[in-house]
Formats: sequence, structure tokens, C-alpha cells
Amino acid sequence: MVSRRTPRTARSQNRMTGMPTLRIALAQVNSTVGDIVGNTATVHGWVRRAAEKGAHLVAFPEMMITGYPVEDLTFRESFVTASRNHLERLAADLDQDGLGGIAAVVGYLDADGPARLGADAAAEHGPRDALALLLGGRVVARYYKHHLPNYGVFDEDRYFVAGDTLQIVRLGGVDIALTVCEDIWQPGGPFAVAGQAGVGLVVSINASPYELNKDDVRLPLVRRRGAEAGAAVAYVNMVGGQDELVFDGDSMVVAADGTLISRASQFGEQLLVTDLDLPEADSDRAGDLGEMKVARLSLDLSLSALAEPAPALITDRLGDDEEVWTALVVGLRDYVRKNGFRSVVFGLSGGIDSAVVAAISVDALGADRVVGVSMPSGYSSDHSRDDAADLARRTGLDYRVEPIQGMVDAYLGQLKLDGLAVENLQARVRGVLLMALSNQEGHLVLTTGNKSELAVGYSTLYGDSVGGYNPIKDVWKTRVWQLARWRNAAAAARGEVEPIPANSIEKPPSAELRPGQLDTDSLPDYPVLDAVLTGYVDGDQGRDDLVSAGHDPILVDRVLRMVDVAEYKRRQSAPGTKISFKAFGRDRRLPITNRFREGL
Repeated sequence: MVSRRTPRTARSQNRMTGMPTLRIALAQVNSTVGDIVGNTATVHGWVRRAAEKGAHLVAFPEMMITGYPVEDLTFRESFVTASRNHLERLAADLDQDGLGGIAAVVGYLDADGPARLGADAAAEHGPRDALALLLGGRVVARYYKHHLPNYGVFDEDRYFVAGDTLQIVRLGGVDIALTVCEDIWQPGGPFAVAGQAGVGLVVSINASPYELNKDDVRLPLVRRRGAEAGAAVAYVNMVGGQDELVFDGDSMVVAADGTLISRASQFGEQLLVTDLDLPEADSDRAGDLGEMKVARLSLDLSLSALAEPAPALITDRLGDDEEVWTALVVGLRDYVRKNGFRSVVFGLSGGIDSAVVAAISVDALGADRVVGVSMPSGYSSDHSRDDAADLARRTGLDYRVEPIQGMVDAYLGQLKLDGLAVENLQARVRGVLLMALSNQEGHLVLTTGNKSELAVGYSTLYGDSVGGYNPIKDVWKTRVWQLARWRNAAAAARGEVEPIPANSIEKPPSAELRPGQLDTDSLPDYPVLDAVLTGYVDGDQGRDDLVSAGHDPILVDRVLRMVDVAEYKRRQSAPGTKISFKAFGRDRRLPITNRFREGL
């Protein structure tokens, strides 16, 4: 272990308390999985910003160099090597650019052995979810994530080996412990050991995905871990979308007594700069403390004097509807941008689902990159056509009308079909049209089915389910209406045109695939349906639990049957932004061939 003592000269100090003052910058930024060159450049640029703000230490999110989650890229030795090499090069480049004097905490992918791909793999060595401390042109310290989550969207026990040593660095007379994401979500481990080691600050770098109200959970969590460590906590989280996941930032600094000192915005890139008066280190305890070893490193870095205090910043949290809407906008924007699409196209029916997708798309990309296509059949109502055209006028998107009845008739001239087959044929003709426009013009096709419809299989495979991304995949139907009303109210409050026609919100929902059709012909009323689905899907409640909660037993049996038999459809559905505790896909994984039925 390298140990270099910190000089006692010319350091930043609070004149009132006599305590060292550390200026820490939390770089709440957006990385892209696999873009190692781009992510490294992002780190370089934000280190410069931190240096311009007079920061002594700047921290970046988990897996910043590689993006997160890297999934099976972990198993590629070339990818791990690229991560390590660019990290080393970054340290040297920062120093060469005059930025070597600021300590930078950067997440990356490391490995101290091959991936565990067979029974003979070494259990104690392999890929590591790691952070590095860069200073003076070198990687001066590394830390391997201790707690590896293996629930919800996380599969980290599949990929990584847990670290067993807490890294503590002494910077300007202050002891700082370094941790990664899940380390803060679990009691014990690094934070308990940090408390035994007597640190003044714990830095926690995170890639914590968004779900509704998670910001309400984080502050109490950080306070608990701070109390456990007896230290201030600096929590930095990434922002941006990655496939189904969206990251909301919400970075913060909390004092040892639980006082919230600073808090960043949600969903936007930001450098959160905070001055911390921290106790001077008075312990050199190392070795084994509790369940982890402790490694200490004293850095030859004094805390430069600060010309003036950094302004305290605590950003207000968003309301629930604005929070969800923003998550959906960011998720779609980054999916389009990071995958190289120029624009999106979808069926604009005049109904509430396609109207909300249209408004999200315009907010995410701008009206000039959004194409809505009305594809009326012989059963399409005049009000649906009018509502689609009205939305196009309100938002300014590229609106097109492509009647499908002639194409449907051509199919029916070849095949004798009736009933449900004719209904599904209309949906599939629409899917063919959208994919043709995608191929011809390069648009990403969006599908517009909500979570309620996906749950019960109320969709047509290769028809209305066609598409490369679904912005409202994880949004219950009742919340779709709620979001539409919120978005219109937000526009009205700003003196803007409400993007969604009132008739699209108020009229009864219908697929309009046969005369007089309504969703309630096939489904319970959505408020009733969503209450059952929320318990069964999001809460993993069984039949007896749902009946005990007051739901009608016959209704419960009917709904659960629809959910269970639709698994094969969901397995083929497009990815979409996760906003709930349990989204279809990464969160909820059930076998397609499955004869278990609740209540039998």
C-alpha cells in the first residue's frame, strides 16, 4: 500500500470551526454504454468545470467510463481492457491538461481475473464494478463494489465479484471512504466499516435507475447511512436513458447529523458544488474492521484556500406527474439519440394513448422530428380522424393520412376471414404501413400500447404492437389519462396551447376495429382493472390477497387468467421506459410455458 503524508501547509480551513473545508463537486452527467471514448471525454470536460469552480474533489457516477449497465459486455476481455486503458490514459491526459491537481473519483469496469463462465472459475477473482481515484496523472487508488444487487433490474452477481476492502484516502487532512451504489442501499458493510474507521466523509457513486417516488426514498436512505458511518455523505447519481432504464440524478450532500446541505435537479446534467467543513483525521486504524478489510492512502494534496463560499443549492423536487412525464421524455430522447435515429413515426388514431405518445415525442425531439400517421379503416369514426388532425395542429408534428380500407379489402379478396381475424388484419395492415415508412424514411417506429393493455394481452401481435420502442409501456391506462390532463394544465399555466385535444381525453376508449366497439366490451373499466393489475403485477399478490383486498373474485379470476396467458405477447413487445417498481421485461420475468394458475 502506498502512503504519502499530506503537508500541513496552506489548506482551506473554516475560521469559525477550525475544521478543514473540502469543496466537493458532484458531476451528475449522462454516459452511454459502450462509448468509452465519448464517456472519457465527458469526464475530462466536467473535471475542467469542477476545477474552474475551485473544487478539491470531483466525483462521477458508477461505471462512468463504460456506461451502465454493461450486461454481457462484461464477459468480453477486449471491453474490460478498453475500460482500464482509457482510465489510465484519462489520468495522464488530465495531468497534461493542467488538471492533475484535482482528485477525481471515476467509475469504470475492472477485472482481476477472467469472467466466471464455468464451474472451474475462481470465485474470488473476476470482473469488478470499480471506482478509481485519479490524481497527479495516475490512478492512485481503486475500490471494488462490495454489495452486488441481484433483484429487480439488477443481475450483478451474474457479472461481478464483490470487493472485500474499503478504500480510505486522506485528502487535506480529511479521511474519505469511497463506495459504489448498492453499498449505500444495504446496512452494514462499507458504511459500518467507515464508521469504525472514523472517516469524515463517504463518497457514494451511483447508477440508480428511476422509478416513481424514488427521490422520496433516497434522502432518508442517505441519512441512515450517514448516521451509520457517523460521517457526511456525498451521493452522486447519473442522468439519462439507457434502453428501458432512465436515471434521474437527484445527487445530494448530507451532513453527518442528517442535515441536507445541497441537492441537484432531477433528470438534467449538473455540477453540484458544495463546501464541507469536515473533522480532521485522527485515526490510522486499518486491517480488518467488521466484515471488510481497510486500506488507507494518504495523498500529497493540500486543500487550496477558497476565495468565497460556494452558494448552497437545494433544488425542489418535481411533482409526481411532472416527474413521470420528464422520465418518459428523457427515456425516449436518449433512446433515439443514442441509437442514431433521426425521427419517430407512429399511428395517430385520435385516442388517448397515441395522443400522449405524440406529446411526449414532441417534447423529447421537437415537432419537426415526429411523424404521426392517421390510418383510418371503414370503422374509424369521424371524431377520431378529427381528434388526430386537431392534435397535429396543436403540436405542429408532421401529419399524414393513409387510409387502409383498400389494402384490407385486398387481403379479404385473397382470404375469407371474419370476426377477430378481420379486426387483427386491420391492425396488422397498419403495422405494415408504419414499418414501410420506417424503411423508406429512416424513422424509429413507436408503439403506443399502455401497461394495462400489455398486461392483459389487449393488442395484436405484429399489428398495434409493432415498433422499436414504446414510451408508455410501463404506464397504467389510468395514469395515461392523468398525465394527459397534467400536460395540458402545465401548458395552460405557461400560456401555451394545450397539446392534447380534450375529446381524446374524455371520450370512451375504443380500438375501432368493428362497429360501435369499446374497450369495455372486452375489459373491465380501467380504474377497476388497474387496481387488480397493480396488485398482481407490481405487488406480486396472489388471488387470495386480491380477494381479501376487496376485489370481486370472479373479476380477479378473469383478469389473472388474461395476464397469465399473454406472457408470450409481452416477451415479443418493444422495450419502453421503466417508471414503476416492477416493469414488464427486465423486472418481471416469467416462463411463457407455465401451467400454474392462482387459486387452483
